[in-house]
Amino acid sequence: MRIIDCEQGSPEWFAARAGMPTASEFSTVMAKGKEGGASKMRRTYMLKLAGEILTGDPMEGFSNSHTDRGHEMEPEARDLYSFVADVEPERVGFIVNGAKGASPDSLIGDVGALEIKTKLPHLLIDVLLRDEFPADHKAQCQGVLWVAEREWIDIAVYWPRLPLFVKRAYRDEPYIKAMSDAVDAFNDELHELVEKVRRYGGAGLSEAA
Repeated sequence: MRIIDCEQGSPEWFAARAGMPTASEFSTVMAKGKEGGASKMRRTYMLKLAGEILTGDPMEGFSNSHTDRGHEMEPEARDLYSFVADVEPERVGFIVNGAKGASPDSLIGDVGALEIKTKLPHLLIDVLLRDEFPADHKAQCQGVLWVAEREWIDIAVYWPRLPLFVKRAYRDEPYIKAMSDAVDAFNDELHELVEKVRRYGGAGLSEAA
């Protein structure tokens, strides 16, 4: 495992993660299609990573009003979490561990991590009432624990003027094993896809000559 010192969202950050499955997309890597078949989202993600490997050019990150809002509010949420939990979150760039990576919002001490999410008021209220770790973020958060080799992760869900929701999750080893198998299979398929395209290009050049 190694930590690459860069600002998340910077050109250096995009270059560091190019061609590599990351924790934010582990749910896509693990996704199944209808009736257990191939997932279109998984295939699209694989094709995008293949494009990065073959061209050497990182994809532009997906951005909309929701992601922009999250980036703007993240410092506020981190400061509030720091005050409530009485800790000093350590900001990091990108963590590489084998053929996988993660960009945790912060590391906590020697064994913890932090993931920050912003949710619109009605969604945060629902999270508060349920009072459980949001299932839709399990793959990403367990992925951070796996990649960063950490023991626990706090998820902090934030919206101004509403209570900060904080819930801790520990390593789920059976889930991480299933994730590891899925990522290994994904990387094997990605390698085969890249080699196939390279052979296709070589064959085309030979025929043209």
